[in-house]
Amino acid sequence: MKTRSIISASIVGVILLTVFGISLNSGETTHENKIRIAYFPNIGHAIPIVGIEQGFFEQSLGNQTDIETRVFDSGPQVIESLFANSIDLAYVGPGPAINGFLNSENHNVKILAGAASGGASFIVHPNSEINSASDFSGKKIAAPQIGNTQDVSLRHYLSENNLKTAEKGGSVLVYNIANPDIYTLFVKGDIDGAWVAEPWATILETELDGKRLFYEEELWTDNQFASVLLIGNVDYIENNPILVSNFLKSHHETVHWINTNPVETRIVFNDFLTSYLGQSLSDEIVDTALSNILITSDSNSDSVHSFAEKADALGYLGRNGYDLSEIFYYFDTNSIEEDNT
Repeated sequence: MKTRSIISASIVGVILLTVFGISLNSGETTHENKIRIAYFPNIGHAIPIVGIEQGFFEQSLGNQTDIETRVFDSGPQVIESLFANSIDLAYVGPGPAINGFLNSENHNVKILAGAASGGASFIVHPNSEINSASDFSGKKIAAPQIGNTQDVSLRHYLSENNLKTAEKGGSVLVYNIANPDIYTLFVKGDIDGAWVAEPWATILETELDGKRLFYEEELWTDNQFASVLLIGNVDYIENNPILVSNFLKSHHETVHWINTNPVETRIVFNDFLTSYLGQSLSDEIVDTALSNILITSDSNSDSVHSFAEKADALGYLGRNGYDLSEIFYYFDTNSIEEDNT
């Protein structure tokens, strides 16, 4: 029997406040010996959280490099900040990564590596009778903001099962709201289910008796799909190739450390939440959430292209088509090493 510990309203409120805690400064410019990194306070972003908190990034970059971190709660905010030149590298989902690439000037935002695979689920409210896709008709379903990774997955799932959202003349009402608000509506019983990422999926399941109808990776080839990616400003990358190459090295090393130290990763993550948000989650929630995610540097490129096809079919990528042929940035490590000798 699972131990239940009700998540307090304070952590929900504090997490929501992170949306408003970011300031954009378009006057900043990139320069040598400084790197600005953005990520979310989610377990899927374990790489930057562990890399920063354990000092792995600092060790790889050296004492001469100033590392600045910014915590976001929204992919579109991250992309805006990249466009405003107030961050250099960022950890985001495939939706923001694709939009950043397509909408940036000269395709100046590109994918450098993967960071996580999987880690999203559909959770059914305990009082709602949803056992399969056929039960979605007439139901109220929540997902984060429009165009977000879970939103695209939800709407594609509905389309695949011949269901339409209310705005398209169908009977499924989709609420696009922030994860803390999804939690609140779930508490009140005002929604029938939610398509959310970890740790929110496990919070709804463990704390609020939600039923996990399925893990999203079950819908993907080989049960893997890119859920978090490392993206960067190409101008910054090309002006600082050695620094970014060293950062990528620490990124890969952090993946290995996380996968071989799950208990320590949980401790680091909860310490991070306590430091930045004022309160941590239960060990059970973090352990379960982490076990539902594959922390990996593999970008799962096929899933990125597949995700773009789904987003395009929903009309999220514009009317003129799209081209992702150059979305991945590839380092010539040999030339970097030669330049550094």
